[in-house]
Amino acid sequence: MGQRVVVRRLVHGETGPTGGPAFTDVLGVCTSWADGRCVVQPESGEPVAIPVTDIVSGKPVPPRPSVRQRVGVREAEARTGALWPDLERLPLGEWELRCQPSGATVLRKRANSCLAIGDPGVPLAEAAAQVREFYAARSRDPLIQLEAGSDVEAGLQELGWQPLGYGESELRLAAVSRVRRALPRQRHAPELAVTGARALATIGTGCDPLAEAQATIDGDWLGIYGLTVDPGHRRRGLATDVLSELLEWGAEQGALTVWLHVETANDAGLAFWDALGFTPHHTCRYYAPGPVH
Repeated sequence: MGQRVVVRRLVHGETGPTGGPAFTDVLGVCTSWADGRCVVQPESGEPVAIPVTDIVSGKPVPPRPSVRQRVGVREAEARTGALWPDLERLPLGEWELRCQPSGATVLRKRANSCLAIGDPGVPLAEAAAQVREFYAARSRDPLIQLEAGSDVEAGLQELGWQPLGYGESELRLAAVSRVRRALPRQRHAPELAVTGARALATIGTGCDPLAEAQATIDGDWLGIYGLTVDPGHRRRGLATDVLSELLEWGAEQGALTVWLHVETANDAGLAFWDALGFTPHHTCRYYAPGPVH
């Protein structure tokens, strides 16, 4: 009851391909098992009532992944590019070489690494060499961001590339509406500053606010980043309040999906996002070339 199931049932009056009885499968959520009938609600259409005597077999099946979870890794990571609209971007097949402008004061790993998800269109060794050349020409250390456990990761390891050892992160997704329902009622009134497709929510005045977070909108996707709370003011609802402000702004812009990155070494962060319904989509690692002999 209440589980997604597949039920195989007998079809009366028909013959199967081998000359024996004919069977058909019904996939959906079991909503009732009473009075000699099993009722299954398919994803679309009317409920199907099956006499228990006609059931050949049945078993529970995993829930169908949400629409958000069915998005590919490459597409999901491409959404994060909205954080840095001024990046230099150069395609390498399905890979993307990314670099911040030379005058950037703070260099970010994600903004200064090659997004190596998909087919680079050339042999892996050649692609890795082009990554080296691209960043050397821009006085940057070569760095590759890839999906953990992928064929690209295995291939780079064979070429002598090594994991950076830090910065591994999960991309997490959730429905904007679900997270808004999960958030407690606001206890503080954040200030919201909006510039184009970006928003900044802060609590507290001065150069060092007590809490702040930023968001960017890209179609119906809302990205959350830079959530920080002053250590002396944690566990007072400040984080959820600035997040609530940004989600309300995102919903007003038409956002349906919210995403963020959280490092896998950040246990407190993982627990925080778990509690709000953010689920892992994939994990990314950074690789750098090993010593050249």
